[in-house]
Amino acid sequence: MKIICKSLLLLLAVVCVRYSYGQETKPVPLTNIPTGKGKVIPRDTVIVSNKGVQQQDVSDALRRLFGLKPAPVNDTIGTKPQLSVVPAIGYTLVSRLAVVLSGNIAFRTSPQSRISTIIASTDYTQNKQFTVPIQTSIWSKDNEYNFIGDYRFYKYPQSTYGLGSSASIKNEDPMDYSFFQFYETAQRHVGGNWYTGIGYLFDDHWDITHNGPKDGAHSDYAAYHPRNHTISTGPTITALYDSRDNSINPSKGWFGNLQFRTSFQSLGSSYDWQSMIIDVRKYFRFPAGSENVLAFWTYEWLVLGGKAPYLDLPSTSWDPNSATGRGYIQGRYRGAQMVYGEVEYRYRITSDGLLNGVAFFNAQSLSAQQHTRLQTVQPGFGPGLRIKLNKVSKTNIAIDYGFGSQGSKGLFIDVGEVF
Repeated sequence: MKIICKSLLLLLAVVCVRYSYGQETKPVPLTNIPTGKGKVIPRDTVIVSNKGVQQQDVSDALRRLFGLKPAPVNDTIGTKPQLSVVPAIGYTLVSRLAVVLSGNIAFRTSPQSRISTIIASTDYTQNKQFTVPIQTSIWSKDNEYNFIGDYRFYKYPQSTYGLGSSASIKNEDPMDYSFFQFYETAQRHVGGNWYTGIGYLFDDHWDITHNGPKDGAHSDYAAYHPRNHTISTGPTITALYDSRDNSINPSKGWFGNLQFRTSFQSLGSSYDWQSMIIDVRKYFRFPAGSENVLAFWTYEWLVLGGKAPYLDLPSTSWDPNSATGRGYIQGRYRGAQMVYGEVEYRYRITSDGLLNGVAFFNAQSLSAQQHTRLQTVQPGFGPGLRIKLNKVSKTNIAIDYGFGSQGSKGLFIDVGEVF
């Protein structure tokens, strides 16, 4: 979960814990990648020595600072977990003081399986916002199945600004609600890098209230047939292509995910409706042979039919990773269709990998209602810093400052890459 800071980050407490457990056996390669020393490594193995330079992370830096010996680590992720944890304290105009604990676990269910991850965080703010998101991607021992989960509980005062990407920031409508989400999908390997699967999605928003725009203007939410309790539930069908070399921090490969969602009143939904998400990403080293990475991302989130509840409509930073729209507050734009694109350049600052930088540019456009045109394209851009939290799993602390239109700007902090 991101901390989206509109003004000032008061303090980032880089008190990092890394548990690097030894593994009993070397992983069996998923793809034979020669090392030049008569060995092969798994496709998503991380090498902690790069071109003769020993790679470093925050734990190594703290050990050097306090004169301690370097911790012994393996150069691969094994069946014992790699745990990365970051506590932080921040201050924002939206949340005021925020206390956050975020981290991830990377492991293999067997020596030959792909890397499984569990990402979780929790935060509490002075505005009485409380969130607990948990995301899981668990690979079976033979890589035939991938079980993907997304579970959330939010007590979440948050403003909305109307429908469409032409909505003015002056139309802020303060809202409050509680939210529970349960998403679980099972995908099966069908050949090569292709997977397909089915799942079940459940969204529950309750105790929904709103105050209306502060300037007394018309409220898009009030005109949308609002309810104080909405449920969306039903099955989903997915197709996945994934050739990335590392799911936490890719340096090459493709990722593509197609999700078709249905919600039925017969299953308890407030309305019958359907939606589709198309998520495509591409990574490659640029220049070739360097450690720098050029990454592209396109994300289309479309309501295809029926009437989705207002809080289930496509919206800025309400994608599964809360990643779209750096430069804007979460929920800034909302509508029936969302088209989004982003490019990011990731480059080395230090040869040991401890510090890296990024520059990003994104653009989004949303329609207000179904069967209406997309509205104004809203850009976002900015620089970022990456601090290596765990060199084995390639997990970074991501610190970005984003700029958007109508004076929107803010600091974005996360554990792991944005996409």
